[in-house]
Amino acid sequence: MDITAKLAELGLELPKPAAPVAAYVPVVEHGGLLHISGQLPFRGGEVVTGRLGTDMDEASGYDAARRCALMIVAQIGRALGGDWSRVEKIVKLGVFVNSAADFTAQPKVANGASELMESLFGEAGRHARSAVGVTVLPLGAAVEVDAIVAVKPA
Repeated sequence: MDITAKLAELGLELPKPAAPVAAYVPVVEHGGLLHISGQLPFRGGEVVTGRLGTDMDEASGYDAARRCALMIVAQIGRALGGDWSRVEKIVKLGVFVNSAADFTAQPKVANGASELMESLFGEAGRHARSAVGVTVLPLGAAVEVDAIVAVKPA
């Protein structure tokens, strides 16, 4: 699985994995699964902030979710020491969307993360998902995404 080549084909490159902003670790490997803490969207080293339906439109939210997914992939790469062959399946994504009360397109925003996973990992990137609207996210982020990833033993 050549994730670096696939990223290049898409005109993307992995960001540096973000450090935790509180008392937790970015990734825990246990029982053949990587549990990846919620990742925020970064553009130019800054968190993408805003509320969908108020200061951001659906397309901007889609891009923010995609940026979260890129950070998840960066965390996977760090946790596995770059050994992409260990990835068996993206099992589940949890997508949290900073939403105005009347914004209901959370699933379309979440597609930014889901479609990137499928583009990078193919069939192994197809996953279960939740897409939830919330009133606030850490640091004012527009979107936050966490993940569960099945991996082969080292």
